[in-house]
Amino acid sequence: MKASPRIYRTLPRFDTQRPSAVTIGNFDGVHRGHQAILARLSECAEQRHLAATVMTFDPHPRAYFARRGQRPELIPTQISSLRDKLQALHQHRADQLILERFNQALADMSADDFIERLLVRGLNTRWLLVGEDFRYGHKRSGDVDLLRRAGQRYGFDVETIADIADEHGHRISSSEVRTSLAVGNLLRASHLLGHRYRLSGHVIHGQKLGRSIGYPTLNIRVPDQCAARSGVYVVLAHGLSDQPIKGVASLGVRPTVSQGGRLMLEVHLLDCKLNAYGKLTCIEFLEFLRDEEKFPDLPTMIAAIDNDAQSARDYFALHGL
Repeated sequence: MKASPRIYRTLPRFDTQRPSAVTIGNFDGVHRGHQAILARLSECAEQRHLAATVMTFDPHPRAYFARRGQRPELIPTQISSLRDKLQALHQHRADQLILERFNQALADMSADDFIERLLVRGLNTRWLLVGEDFRYGHKRSGDVDLLRRAGQRYGFDVETIADIADEHGHRISSSEVRTSLAVGNLLRASHLLGHRYRLSGHVIHGQKLGRSIGYPTLNIRVPDQCAARSGVYVVLAHGLSDQPIKGVASLGVRPTVSQGGRLMLEVHLLDCKLNAYGKLTCIEFLEFLRDEEKFPDLPTMIAAIDNDAQSARDYFALHGL
């Protein structure tokens, strides 16, 4: 695998003038459609001796405009955390990652300035790969034709890529992944992502309630707008020992024991005791068991957790790891 990519939060880059092959997008989930784009980027960068460069935005432009317009219901859910997205882009051979802050200044930037400041001066772009309907600049005024004309002037080639479809002809998109996760359809999400859905995070201290009822949990923060359906899952925990560890996890705000809590992933490891505080773990989601519930009392909740743990054991007895 390549060395870790350089990450830039401001352009022009402070340490290089190296010419770049560039693609631009949000890359939430880094699904199979994104992977096809990244494969083409890597191939062309290698042929032309350019730095394979991914420009992405934080926050998502739609999230920015939804918050600015006080329409939180329009904020798109998030498939992957920023850490997971950057890790996936690294795995798909990016040399440079540009985390462009999406703010009012960027929203107001003209299409010509977007090209000149970010692509030409910012990245010394020599080759650019975008979707056929790619729009940019103030009020999305820039299009591919303007990019091609600018490319002739500044010396970069523009290639477009059509939407990527699966073997059934269905478009592979972040929206499709979000829809699958929202209904707990992990099989469909895996098909679109090219791997099982997963979230990573550092294990943090929780309320220690699980320990007192015989179900100690690893507590992991997830994005507030996490795309996965709140509920209980059969999972595998990676990175805590030589082998993945079987578990059962609850994703939600713990309505039985806390009021207005933040979204948390609580993972109970089956037949395993270890001190994981502060460690980074990756949780792989295998099967959706049930929705999050608010129970009338602790005994009812414990009975439900007993049942969840048994369901997870049954899953592993049938499917193995």
